[in-house]
Amino acid sequence: MSLESSAAAKQTATLTPEDFSKISPADKNSEVIHRESISAWKDAWQRLLQNKVAMGALVLLLLIVLAAIIGPRISKYSYDTNDLLATNQKPSAEHWFGTDDLGRDMFVRTWMGARISLIVGLSAALIDLLIGVIYGGIMGYFGGRVDEIMNKFSEILYAIPYLLVTILLLVVFEPGLGTIILALTITGWINMSWIVRGEIMQLKNREYVLASRSLGAGSGRLLFRHLLPNAMGPIIVTLTLSVPNAIFSEAFLSFLGLGVQAPVASLGSMVNDALTGWMYYPWRMLFPAILISVTMLAFNIFGDGLRDALDPKLKK
Repeated sequence: MSLESSAAAKQTATLTPEDFSKISPADKNSEVIHRESISAWKDAWQRLLQNKVAMGALVLLLLIVLAAIIGPRISKYSYDTNDLLATNQKPSAEHWFGTDDLGRDMFVRTWMGARISLIVGLSAALIDLLIGVIYGGIMGYFGGRVDEIMNKFSEILYAIPYLLVTILLLVVFEPGLGTIILALTITGWINMSWIVRGEIMQLKNREYVLASRSLGAGSGRLLFRHLLPNAMGPIIVTLTLSVPNAIFSEAFLSFLGLGVQAPVASLGSMVNDALTGWMYYPWRMLFPAILISVTMLAFNIFGDGLRDALDPKLKK
């Protein structure tokens, strides 16, 4: 008899009837692993809350939006009122951000410019979201010839510089807020469509999609009820990161004189107006430039944190 057989026989001989008694409910429940069942979105929100830098950027963005809404209302001055007796004054208790070369209050104009920049950035991003999701979803879902033709069209459109598009639009339409939003969205939706296309192509052969198709679900239901909701993570991240790009583009075009026209204030146009005398009156450029930089930085930091929170590969 081998050593293993003898050891097994010895262990069997030592067993008693008490060893086969039923365990109590308390002992049974002690072996159960208790864990709260949470959804993917709740889990992403909890991980986002743990990212202190991203949450700090979100709080900063909310403060900027709030200041852009109520900032011009808490001052007694108007953004378009000239006071030639108070030109180029330094920041003081009377004028918190100083005045410009026409005596206009820089505090009011700065927050009005922030309001314009946020409106342009958010509007352009939402329009890019609408067009890009629909266009990219159709490309990724149908594939084949449809995908090839639509993708080639987007590549041709992407090759056109948006500055050239803006100049052509300004020739046809009057310069203004609507024109600059239209110029930014003509080609701005292409990146969103390519990201949606890639996500849909990965998801459309999953088991739940095949099961829905076998149960009679049509293309529209599969695309808008099953595929796009499961691709919302990358879509939301791309939307968040496209806002600062639109804000910077608006500031750049306004700096070139292609944005909103006077007396409406824009952060880019304010920097352009302050360029000639920035060595003598630096506060005229300082406040709008800092606000542009802080807004873009906060959006990018929050977008990075949101990407990390929605990435399933980073779950611990």
